[in-house]
Amino acid sequence: MKYIGIDLGTTNSAISSFDGENTHIFKSPEQYDVTPSAIYFDKRGNKYVGSRAYNSASRSPDNAALLFKRFMGTSTKVKIPAIGKEFTLEECSAEVLRALYGYLPEDIRGETGTVITVPAAFNQMQKDATMQAANLANIGQVALMQEPVAAVMSVMKNKNSDGIFLIYDLGGGTFDIAIAESIKGKVNLLRHGGISMCGGRDFDRALLDNICKPWLLENFNLPSDFAVNPQFRNLMRMVAWAAEKAKIELSSKEEAIISLPESELNMRDLDGEEIYVDISVSRKDYEPLISDKIEATINATREALEEARLSANDIERIVFVGGPTQYKPLRDMVASELAVPASTDVNPMTAVSEGAAIFAESIDWNSQSRGRKSTKGSTNVGANVDLSFDYIARTTENSAKIVAKTTTELNGYELQIDDVQTGWTSGKVELKNGVSLRLPLSKSGDNEFSVFVFDNSGKSISLKNSSIVITKTAASIQAIPASSSIGVAVKNGSVDELDFWVKKGDSLPAKGQKIYKATETLKAGSAERPIVFQLWEGEISEPASDNKFIGVFAIKGTDFDDGVIAAGAELEVSYEMLNSGNIVIEVDVPSIGNSFKSGRNFYSKDTAQIDYQVAKERIQEASSDMLSSVETLEEKVFDERLVDVKHKLDQANTACSENDPESNKQAEDVIQEAKELMAKIKKDHKKEIRQLELDNLIESFEDLKEKAKSSELNKFENLSKSAQRAIDINSNEFDKYLNEMRSISTNILHRQPEFFVYLFKYFESKPHYFNDKNAYNMLMQKGRSALAADDIETLKMVIGGLYDIANFPVSANDDIEKNMVNIMRGN
Repeated sequence: MKYIGIDLGTTNSAISSFDGENTHIFKSPEQYDVTPSAIYFDKRGNKYVGSRAYNSASRSPDNAALLFKRFMGTSTKVKIPAIGKEFTLEECSAEVLRALYGYLPEDIRGETGTVITVPAAFNQMQKDATMQAANLANIGQVALMQEPVAAVMSVMKNKNSDGIFLIYDLGGGTFDIAIAESIKGKVNLLRHGGISMCGGRDFDRALLDNICKPWLLENFNLPSDFAVNPQFRNLMRMVAWAAEKAKIELSSKEEAIISLPESELNMRDLDGEEIYVDISVSRKDYEPLISDKIEATINATREALEEARLSANDIERIVFVGGPTQYKPLRDMVASELAVPASTDVNPMTAVSEGAAIFAESIDWNSQSRGRKSTKGSTNVGANVDLSFDYIARTTENSAKIVAKTTTELNGYELQIDDVQTGWTSGKVELKNGVSLRLPLSKSGDNEFSVFVFDNSGKSISLKNSSIVITKTAASIQAIPASSSIGVAVKNGSVDELDFWVKKGDSLPAKGQKIYKATETLKAGSAERPIVFQLWEGEISEPASDNKFIGVFAIKGTDFDDGVIAAGAELEVSYEMLNSGNIVIEVDVPSIGNSFKSGRNFYSKDTAQIDYQVAKERIQEASSDMLSSVETLEEKVFDERLVDVKHKLDQANTACSENDPESNKQAEDVIQEAKELMAKIKKDHKKEIRQLELDNLIESFEDLKEKAKSSELNKFENLSKSAQRAIDINSNEFDKYLNEMRSISTNILHRQPEFFVYLFKYFESKPHYFNDKNAYNMLMQKGRSALAADDIETLKMVIGGLYDIANFPVSANDDIEKNMVNIMRGN
């Protein structure tokens, strides 16, 4: 088998192989180490991938697909107006993978184990989309691996030395950080993480927005919105292309020219003047524009060091990976700020693909989970005597120990082991149970040894299995930490909490089992709402929805033929997070004797994915809703960090843009940062927050008193007193009391027909929550008919269907979203 590594990048991709000793980079047809992640269609519909596609895209942006990796795991489509077609992100990535795989010699294609790398910041849906792209490309056996892990493998291949080092991987679209400790070639990843929307593409945008656009407005008569005006789309793409070229030139020069002659642009301004571009840009102009992004990477690195409980004094060196790190002032700035020496141990453009190929050799390709090969080996020689050997099958050291095992008395028998390649021999040694030898490993990769056994007359005994292979590896990854926590949302009264499966920093692969209970009944063959396991990524325990939504595992009535999953039925969950960070789930339901696996039931795109082309309204709404909550909190709590939260929300609100998916994705990431900061504030002001929650709940209950039963009134009043005492004495019982109070309010609401009318009208006013417009419109039509006929039962069914297909805003804190969860913790 040939071991292949692919760095599927935002702007450039690369492919390498590893034969156990050396890596090999497969060059593009133009003889470059990297291939632009670009697709282009000419006017006859012919398709090109790579350098020709990238260069052609600048002149005909309507014919090209670029930067699609930034939106992997979303429902954003790549539209090619010139040919009237649109493509999924998976289809575009598959084209790049197919082109790269085509660089391999034909005789080894199909006989490969291929590792494709993904950023550490990629969530489950992004990894799932990458795997789908690999399947579409039909490149054989595939596994995924985080880019910083691959980079570590590449570093160890080039410089196998002890110590703690830091991988600073700044690519075209993402930033990854990894901290690794090497001891005799055995590597422990102490921490890794990253920023999903931070890379060279953002540096290009900074040049475009702050230097190119103002220059064009100053020198030509252009409309104020020319940057998004379809009439000037070609102009902006050409200028962006020229700006990127100048940026790359600044890596080796103090000054560069962003230049496009009139003949190349072939475009006029509103006065009929021919447009040209001739902008001088220096490093002094450029560096202030990218300083915020670099500072963000430095802060992320400091955070990783803090989480690993390390200081700069503990780090031996920073290893720089990724195209933007070829800019020396950037390397100097990072090294200076972190007070850690810089290193150039690896080729920053190919290190990830080479490391991925090295890691591919360590994978057991016969295992379904793509786990790593065992470091322990055992061979039964199959002779007339009971004899076997245990040995170290994979090691980074220069020798390996082998131990003989036998239950038979072998008086006078002797053992000899020879190195097939070098001729080294152990010589004859007495053979008995437990005798051990240390075998020298003469080269990297596979070292083959032959075993000889001699009886007490000195005669060689015929052995069925006389060959032993021990692999000397460049490095051995001992632990891969989870880059973030993963959990499932569970009901706790009327609140959704995150029940963690894997915590940030836990060693991968990680397995576990948990028992949950259904809170609703589901009949076989029913079209009613499925039992839903909402998966979230993040560190916030409550509410679960303040984390990043990464998908759902659903058990539908149509998934089983007989029986009923009753409310209260146990759901036995087995889960595993693989080396790559992918999650595999199996749910056993004893009450119906069925099990459900994630391969069939995992990650409904309709509910989990967002189309960032049209996400402006939903993101702005999420920002505004959260801002209102912050302003309410400010009345009760003084914390300077609330100013930072409001600043982030304002930033997200203004960053959104129609038909600019990058801006919208970045705005969503900023909202997530605000939520994480809010979680810290709430933790530090628990008493004030609790008092605010209790006061708000009591105030909202005033509107329900007339519709409440006397028993509910008494219980609510007693619970409110208990909750107040819990606040006063800082008791953990507060959440229990508050949840019971919320349950009373919910029960009262559910008896009111007008509540379901309110819910229906709420959904009617939020069409942007729904990706499946056909299903939404059908339910709306059915709901309006039920409303007109005063048919509340049908209206309830419609609302249940709307819950199933809704894709709520990223920061929604509305109780409507919380009601989607229908599992709770078991015993």
